[in-house]
Amino acid sequence: MDWYTGNTAYDTVLTIAFGFAAFVLVGGLFAQSPYGRFATTKIGFNLNPKLGWLLMEIPATVVFAVFYLSGPNRFEPTSVVLALIWLLHYGNRGWFFPLSIRQVPGKRGSFNVSVLGMGMFVTALHGYLNGAFFSHDYKHQYDTGWLTDPRFLVGVVVYLCGFILLVRSEAIVRNLRDKDNPGATEYRIPYGFGFRFVTSPAYLGELIAWAGFALLTWSLAGVVILLITAGNLVPRAFATHRWYREKFADYPTDRKALIPFVM
Repeated sequence: MDWYTGNTAYDTVLTIAFGFAAFVLVGGLFAQSPYGRFATTKIGFNLNPKLGWLLMEIPATVVFAVFYLSGPNRFEPTSVVLALIWLLHYGNRGWFFPLSIRQVPGKRGSFNVSVLGMGMFVTALHGYLNGAFFSHDYKHQYDTGWLTDPRFLVGVVVYLCGFILLVRSEAIVRNLRDKDNPGATEYRIPYGFGFRFVTSPAYLGELIAWAGFALLTWSLAGVVILLITAGNLVPRAFATHRWYREKFADYPTDRKALIPFVM
């Protein structure tokens, strides 16, 4: 089956997205995106974490809604199910996560404006590629039979496993800070659940979730976001692991960086 859909605009954006994924994969080998513990003030100005995350993720929801609702198949059962899976992810990532951050009072070093611009570009791409694909069904694959296809069923299970790992890991990190006094301590060693095995279980969960998403949608749009996520999070996971081991003398020696028992 040809990779392209036959829709010139969609195929052009998809090509751009793959080019950007290649850029992220290569760039991640040389430097970490300047946010969180790797933030910098060298480029532009900084925003507080809540505002930075919220602004960065908003395009995903808005762009997805615009292009999904403009498609002829927007009310078809399979398209609706795929849209609900999308909304599950971005309801958490785009709204709950940023609004629930327990930030250190007055801190503005976590979100460089360069990261914000790059993130908005990625989430807008992602929103368009999936919103348009689901509701236009360019490949004519999303009839009701898709909901019982093994690729969809296995993909849903993989996605939900990753999503649960992601959400639970983020909750553990969030609860390391007292909600009434988030500035009491900035960084502590997290324990429990995925942290028993790896330093970055949230990153692992995100990667598993997008792998499942690529499978359950059986689309190149899903492959693109998996590649971009891997290019950003895999090297960041190793950098985070080194950071914890250097900062905390009592950091668990048997904990791997990203993949349990492996690396």
